[in-house]
Formats: sequence, C-alpha cells, structure tokens
Amino acid sequence: MLADEVDRIIESESFPLVLGGDHSIAIGSLTGVSKHYKNLGVIWYDAHADLNTADTSPSGNIHGMPLAVSLGLGHELLTQLGGYAPKVKPENIVIIGARALDEGEKDLIKELGIKVFTMHEIDRLGMATVIEETVNYLKEKTDGVHLSLDLDGLDPTDAPGVGTPVSGGISYRESHLAMEMLAEAKIITSAEFVEVNPILDEKNKTAVAAVALMGSLFGEKLL
Repeated sequence: MLADEVDRIIESESFPLVLGGDHSIAIGSLTGVSKHYKNLGVIWYDAHADLNTADTSPSGNIHGMPLAVSLGLGHELLTQLGGYAPKVKPENIVIIGARALDEGEKDLIKELGIKVFTMHEIDRLGMATVIEETVNYLKEKTDGVHLSLDLDGLDPTDAPGVGTPVSGGISYRESHLAMEMLAEAKIITSAEFVEVNPILDEKNKTAVAAVALMGSLFGEKLL
C-alpha cells in the first residue's frame, strides 16, 4: 500500500514525505520511489545499517533488513515487492551516523563497497564535510536521492522516543546542519522520517525534533 501511494504521489509530480513507523516501511517507500529513477541514490541517516538478512540477523527483526531488501538481498516476497529488484545499487548508497553494526552487516559493507560515515568520521571531519562529501559522491551519478532518516541516528538525549536507541549519536544541531545543507544542495527528491515512538518519548521531544528537521530539509531558515 505504501509503495503504491508513494508511486501515485510521484506520478502527480509531488514530493513524497513518509512518516513512520519502524524502518521496515522503507521497503515500501523505496519500492514506490525507485521505479521512477534509473540510478536512485539513498542517504541512510541511521545508527544502524539495516543490512541484515534472515541469515545474518541476531534478532530476526524486519526493521533491521530494509536496506538489504532494497539491494535485492533477503526473502523474495520482500525483495520482489513491486515486481522488480534491486531497488538501489550499493554504489549509490551513503550511510551516515552508523555506530551499531552486526558482523554480517560489516562483511556486506566491505564486500559491496558501500560508503559509510560512522560517528568516528562525523566527529573527526565534522558534519559539514560529511554532507559535502555525500552530495559530491551522489550528485553526478544519481538522478534522484531518497533520504531515509531514522530518529535513532540522533543521540538519545535529543531523540529518546525510538525503539532501538544507541548512545553517542549525532546531535540535534548537527542534524539541522545536515538537513539545511541537503536543502541547499537541492538533491533530495523524496524522504521518510521513521522510528518516532510516542510511547517511549519524553514530552514529545523526539516528534518535535523530527518536525523541526523536516522543516530544515524543506528549506526553513531562522533568517
């Protein structure tokens, strides 16, 4: 249903903005988006790579598999959603904020050569350089870029209302800068913001952060 709705929105020449839900919804989002692009780029803004399959996943959680599924790896009922696979090529993916990777995911990242900016790179280079390098990496070889932002990419102090929080994450301000720079680059053609769980949130802090980041992605500025 989500894939069909995203497909319809793009057909109407509108920007699809998807609000989730756990990150498994990206399977539907990317199915609806990728049929409109020959070389779709994906920015995966997340503490996790979500590159597990049933064979590598320690937990078996489907929300740890959507990026693998979109690469054509996993159960065919998932990989063949929409009637085609893969939805994205490994060389068109950039993962930002990774700090909790399973062994199978590490192996796959190395095997496929997926570009990853872990928290080490963000701390060392700064978010501005990370986004500049991401934009330069994607802009010439893609004809559209989907932003898949998991709120657990942020540090739990800024976004506590998520299902799988991981300490030592991206700050709220760094995330605003990232969204502002992506808005300036004008490369994002679709987006989703996932993992806001009101039951786990503190005074709606995570939801408010998500909405503010959406504003920055769409060009909202202080002055």
